[in-house]
Formats: sequence, C-alpha cells, structure tokens
Amino acid sequence: MPPLSPPPMLTEKDLVQDLMDRVHAFLPLLELNEITPLLEGIRASAEQELAQLRGFTKREAELLGAIPVTTSYPELLALHEELNHLEMERFLRFLSVPALHDNCTHYRDLLARRAQELVLKEMPTAAPLPFALVSMGSDGREEQTLITDQDYLIVYGDGGTEEAEAWFRDYALILVERLAEIGFKKCTGGIMPSNDDWRGSLSQWQRRLLSIVRYECEDMGKNLMDLIVISDARYVAGDRPLADELVSRIRSLGQDYFIALWGMAKAATEMRLALGFLKRIWTEGSGEHKGEFNLKLLAWAPLVMNVRILAINQGIPATSTVQRIEHLQREKSLSATTAKGLIEAYRILTKHRILLQVKVIKGIQSDAYHLNPYALDKDERERVRQALLLIEELQKIIHTNFSIM
Repeated sequence: MPPLSPPPMLTEKDLVQDLMDRVHAFLPLLELNEITPLLEGIRASAEQELAQLRGFTKREAELLGAIPVTTSYPELLALHEELNHLEMERFLRFLSVPALHDNCTHYRDLLARRAQELVLKEMPTAAPLPFALVSMGSDGREEQTLITDQDYLIVYGDGGTEEAEAWFRDYALILVERLAEIGFKKCTGGIMPSNDDWRGSLSQWQRRLLSIVRYECEDMGKNLMDLIVISDARYVAGDRPLADELVSRIRSLGQDYFIALWGMAKAATEMRLALGFLKRIWTEGSGEHKGEFNLKLLAWAPLVMNVRILAINQGIPATSTVQRIEHLQREKSLSATTAKGLIEAYRILTKHRILLQVKVIKGIQSDAYHLNPYALDKDERERVRQALLLIEELQKIIHTNFSIM
C-alpha cells in the first residue's frame, strides 16, 4: 500500500474554497431534482454543527468567567471537572487536537493562577520577593490534554534572607496541596515546587542549571531528565519579567553547552519505536498488553523529544511541538514535506492518546497508554505506521546532524 500523504495545510479561506470546489465537482453528476436536497442537506448539517459549537463555546465562556471570582477550592474543582467534561465532549464531536490543546492549556492556566492568588491570601504575610510560577512538560509545551498532573517550578527574586526562603517553601507546600485539591494530580516524579529542586531564586536557578548542563550531578539519568523537562519551561503566573528571564537562560543553555544537547540528542535517537519486522507495527507478544504497544513511550514521546532537540539546537523559542516543526520548516531545517508529515504524525498519535484517556475517564479501561493498532481500521492503522516511519527518519536526521556514533 502506498504511503498516505498528509493533507495540505490550508488557510480557513482556502479550506472553505476547497470544500465548495468538491461540492461543485459533484453537482454535475446529479439530476436537477437532486441538487436542491443535497445543498439543503449540507446547509442543515452545517447549521447543526454550528449550533453545537456555539453551545460549547457559550458554556465554556460562562465557566471561564467564573474562575477569577471563585474563592472556594471545591468550587474550582467543580469548574475544572466541568471544563474537562465539556472539552471531552467537544473533542469527541470534532476530534480537533489543536483545539483541545489550546482550550485545556488556557483554562488550566486560569485555574493555576487563581489557586496561586488564593494561596497568597492564606499566607500570614505578603510575599517577601517577586516570584513566578513556571510550567514544564506538556503544560509548558501548551499541549495539555484531558488528564493532567503538576509540572511546575517557582522562581523568585534575588536578595532574600533565610526567612524569605522559608516563606517560599511554606507557600509552595500549600500551593501543591491546593492544586491537587482542584484537580491537578501530584507529579509522581516530584516535579513540583514543594520539592527543593524545583524552587529557588534566580541566582540559585542559574547555579542549578549550570550544574545540570555541566553534568556535575552524580545521577546522570536524573541530570538528563531534568534537562529535558526544563527545556519546555513556560510562564504561567506571577512576575512575568522574572519568569521570562529564567526561561531565556534555560533556552541559551542548550546552545552554549553543546555537550548537554548532544547527550539529549543521543538519548532521543536511541528511543525505541513500535516498529518491528519489515517495518510493521510492533506489539507486545504476551502478557496483559498482548497485541498492543505503549503509544506514549514507543511513538508519541520519541516524536516530541526529537523535535525538541532540533528546536533547541536552532534556538527556536516556541515550546509546542507543532510550532517547533513549523519554525524548523521556515528555517529550512526540515523540508516542507517532512514538516507536514511530522505535524500530521503528531496529531494522529495525540488523537489516539486522547481517545485512550477518554476510555479511562468513562471507566471503559484503566490504562491510558496502550493502543491495539488492529482495533483500528486499515487506513488509520497505516497512518499510525507512517507516523512511526517518519519519526524513525527524524531520528536518522538527528543522528547525522549530531554525529552520533
């Protein structure tokens, strides 16, 4: 079967014109008395879709408007849960990965900011120094989905005393608990400001970052993981100039310390893919997940990781995977064909990640990671396989560019 090429990337105006061209191409095949019912059917269907979309948008606006004035953590949790449900229903109706990313990231930013404001009111004294909340991981990349956890750090201004550090420690401990109360699960990897490693002044962060890129930590695995996680840092709340300064320093490290980036690149090219004999989709041969593969570890994560490497190497400020790919295309690091294919690959793989999350949320299954490719129709399964092949090609590009032996 020939490879399935990604659809062309069209503007909204071009997309409408393309759809109308298809309709016009079909009309000559109809009898005169068939044309009117067809066009009326298209109009009725479009009006129904618009009505649903407007309904989602109206309810979402009401919920978003309630966040900044809510003073109760249980009420914030209820708003979060309803927004999640609304987004899930909208996704199941339209299957738009970009829309889900944008919406989930937006309302969770609002929730995190409101939680930060409420926790400040719980503190016995005002903040001794300016500070900011910075997100990482999928939130840092603005790629939030239906299931989320906390991937945050806190940075505060220099010149503080031991009392100031104690204040931020206490604040972070409360903030993490309050975020958990409103639906942000605690990070199992400890990437939260309640952990001393993810909280500090700007100068402390500078020393910590240098320690990471110089591989001064004994635990090389943790060192590499911290570097990967922090490379997607993004401002969420608090003092924006302070956060921007930290993010700027993080961005520069990837280029200033090539050996650190090389280590990330080597790890990225060595990530396994769910490709087996004759480039067929590989699945588990036995056990609980027989006939399935881990979609996150063996497809989605390698794509995100390898795109991240190229973006850091080129000094691209964007954090989202799709935006990074688009920037790489504009800078001629990727061909137009490769870029379009990778964007389509990202959306296909992420779509199935979200659909797995939906099954978990609805209680259909307990696992949100393993996909059975043979439960998909033939064309969709081939799209997944083509996505894996594109990621493999991307790994080869990085392998060559970084002279990895």
